[in-house]
Amino acid sequence: MSFTLDGPLLLVGAGKMGGALLSRLLDRGLDPRQVVVQDPEPTGDTADLLADRAIDVLPTVDELTMPPAVILLAVKPQVMDQVLPQVARLAGPETLYLSIAAGRRLAGLEAHLPAGAAVVRAMPNTPAAIGRGVTVAIASAGVTPVQRALADRLLAAGGHVMWVTDEALLDPVTAVSGSGPAYVFLLTECLAEAGRAAGLDAEVAERLARQTIIGAAALLEHSDHDAATLRRNVTSPGGTTAAALEVLSAPDGLKELLVAAVAAATKRGRELAK
Repeated sequence: MSFTLDGPLLLVGAGKMGGALLSRLLDRGLDPRQVVVQDPEPTGDTADLLADRAIDVLPTVDELTMPPAVILLAVKPQVMDQVLPQVARLAGPETLYLSIAAGRRLAGLEAHLPAGAAVVRAMPNTPAAIGRGVTVAIASAGVTPVQRALADRLLAAGGHVMWVTDEALLDPVTAVSGSGPAYVFLLTECLAEAGRAAGLDAEVAERLARQTIIGAAALLEHSDHDAATLRRNVTSPGGTTAAALEVLSAPDGLKELLVAAVAAATKRGRELAK
């Protein structure tokens, strides 16, 4: 599949998420010669990717001579205020700014950019690294339909894309989908620990927990039924699953804990955002 742009894609920040999205784009046919990375010292898998694809890595953005079609902002939120004024000097009138930095609002990004700049703020999650993620995005007033379609295509390299028009929703989005994989990993850890406590060998408990989560997720993906129906289908009245769900559904059980967890993450996101 070919994926061409009208100019370079400048990736600012070659961390895990930026590198993962770039890897997906390259797999979808983006020409490595269209990619320039600005990062003083890429490390890990991203460094290997850049070396393997012979992608130019610049220690500073001052060496870029052509206005980028897309500036993909993947730096840590705390350094965004330093980076944005530098990259803004490189942009042309049609440049799309695509930020995947958590907690940085449109207004905070636009404050460093020319009036009317086209800015898309997006919140991906870590399964985007294998093309199974979900990203929620919002566009600034300066984004044209063509630029929004471009942003959608770029983000779709990581999986599903959803758009909202109320930026305040990105805080609970982050709490549910951005942080959500960690909740699932914790559930897997806890299920394995429960298996060990019930007498299973550690390796067996780990494999059972892991494959159960993987299998249940695959069934959820491929079934026409919602999660509640699938849960009821597993639960025989008076059976073992019903006994377990009675504990999990107690007033201080799983549902209440997750509601509290998402609320705490949402609150923290609003505290950190600027």
